[in-house]
Amino acid sequence: MKTLALVILVGLLAQAAHGAVKIEPVEYKQGDSALKGVIVYDDAVTGKRPGVMVVHEWWGLNDYARMRAKMLAELGYVAFAIDMFGEGKTTEHPQEAGEWSSALAANQEMATARFMAAYDLLKKNPRVNPEHVAAIGYCMGGSVVLRMALNGADLDAVASFHGGLFPEPAPGPVKASILVCHGAADGFMPDDVVQQFQKNLAESGADYEFISFGGAKHSFTNPGADERGIPGLEYNAAADRRSWAALKEFLAEAFK
Repeated sequence: MKTLALVILVGLLAQAAHGAVKIEPVEYKQGDSALKGVIVYDDAVTGKRPGVMVVHEWWGLNDYARMRAKMLAELGYVAFAIDMFGEGKTTEHPQEAGEWSSALAANQEMATARFMAAYDLLKKNPRVNPEHVAAIGYCMGGSVVLRMALNGADLDAVASFHGGLFPEPAPGPVKASILVCHGAADGFMPDDVVQQFQKNLAESGADYEFISFGGAKHSFTNPGADERGIPGLEYNAAADRRSWAALKEFLAEAFK
């Protein structure tokens, strides 16, 4: 993961130069489960500001999710990189990651409860305007935030990056604006599922934008994707840059 480590090092050096971004580990609970997340914010920003949850990939709350939280903090938001697996655990092994993410997907009640535990904590943060909360997610995390939005969660916005799409329709009204950043060459997502998901979005009446990046494969925003050695995972710098630009505009509009 040398590429990702270099990216994070550059970010940390930039952070040191400004001396304003603060990182606060937080421990919270969902039922009997201990969860460990990270709150990140720019201490130079005064007054309450929007809060944005960051939901990690199936690897767990690792440096990549933390990096995205820092990037959001640099935009002036309070970012909360949340823990969906418990104890803040992470893995480098695809088999273990698959087992953890499959267990979470099979227990949507628990997934929702863990998301909402983080949501409630973020809204109570003294730096956050509780009327303006959004969530973004990557891969597995993208699927999590999309399900929360389609199930009617009280969020201003959600954004998914190479997230797992699904064929189930929204059971009721959708409150959140939705941004889907999808890799057109994502071999992990069958075309029929993508088409059904888009159809369901259109029929839900949601305010949404679906962007398909040509040539982009799964995990296209993660600079360390290629080093995983997993066929079908590939970083795409252009799609990463363009999708982040789309997110910045999307959040600015959602929080007006």
